Amino acid sequence: MTENFTEDVRLASKGDTAAFSRLYALIYEDLYKIALYSLRNTHDACDVVSDTVLDAFCTIGKLKDEKAFRGWIMRILSAKIKRKQREYFVDTVELTESVEPAVEFNCEMSELKHAMDNLDPQSRLCLSMSVIEGYTGDEISQICGINANTVRSLISRAKKKLRMAIDK
Repeated sequence: MTENFTEDVRLASKGDTAAFSRLYALIYEDLYKIALYSLRNTHDACDVVSDTVLDAFCTIGKLKDEKAFRGWIMRILSAKIKRKQREYFVDTVELTESVEPAVEFNCEMSELKHAMDNLDPQSRLCLSMSVIEGYTGDEISQICGINANTVRSLISRAKKKLRMAIDK
């Protein structure tokens, strides 16, 4: 979160695709991690990140403060994740195969994943942004459009639920 995006953002907003490509190279892993932990599906995470990057590319000229690039693109990602999560409740089609991230299996990871799966989507999003990417409660508040105190409460309750689930 300490990267200096200002020069590439300025160039990208003027149509420089190479500058936008450099910006993407700096943040795509962060975008994907947050999407994956929020949606728990690799295909949906990839779709959401792709949509986010496309929207960002098309609208970067509207970004007024070059220093706000990371927060701006994370807000776009957050909106895309929320939209995708709403689709989960609308679609009644059952999936026959669950796609999981390709990681080595271990018991502790399995318990943590199960506990994460039991969190509500908003708590999971806030927790992943905080723990995985290191955003503060205030930054998550700005990105997600949620009160900062609510964000801190969601994260605190989510951590408590995870601890209780793993300690069983």
